Amino acid sequence: MAVGIHTVTAFLYNGLAARPFWNASILAPRFLASAFCSGPAMVIIIFQVLRKISDIKLEDTALFKIAELMAYAMFLNLFLLGAEIYKEYYSNTVHIESFKYLFQGLHGHKQLVPWIWSAMTMNVASFFIFLIPHTRKRLAILNLGCILIIMGVWIEKGPGFVIPGFVPDPLGEIYVYIPNLLELMVSFGIWAVGLLMFTLLMKVAIPIQTGGFTHVGYVEQTHRLDEERQAWKSWK
Repeated sequence: MAVGIHTVTAFLYNGLAARPFWNASILAPRFLASAFCSGPAMVIIIFQVLRKISDIKLEDTALFKIAELMAYAMFLNLFLLGAEIYKEYYSNTVHIESFKYLFQGLHGHKQLVPWIWSAMTMNVASFFIFLIPHTRKRLAILNLGCILIIMGVWIEKGPGFVIPGFVPDPLGEIYVYIPNLLELMVSFGIWAVGLLMFTLLMKVAIPIQTGGFTHVGYVEQTHRLDEERQAWKSWK
């Protein structure tokens, strides 16, 4: 499903012939590579939260293995991006204007330049964090790498991918785009709905995984809650 969703999304962008910035045959692999970086990064953070607030047992070795796989995915993500940049700058056709607007500015318009170079720095730094076993096997550095990957990929595939496709327009005009409040609220609302759905699913998945839905699990959980209430009353 993940491969299909990202491939269809890439094909929708590829089909817009008037937007040469998106007419790249490696767009679908780029989407997949970046998804297999940011997605597992969220999984690593969520797993650490779950094992602290629930009875789910998760070993550090499982997190480290996910981090190792993320290093391969991040290498592919950076490699495919580098291949696309090489193709555009080496051929140096008129279609390079969107890349110039993104990476170095175009006719004095440099709104996205600090964003994309910040994202590149985050992506490269996180790649080396996950590539080196000594750094990815330390939870503090591991979590830092996860945050860098999430932010870097979001910038690269968000404002660093969507906005340059519209600049310049088919007539060669440059319009500076800044998201308005309504667009930001829609974006935050989508994230909120997704997190709410995930929370509701975890409310069901955690008891199933820990045996809380069985009669024995229910009795044990009730007994543990009673002990916690008694301890809280004694402390007060």
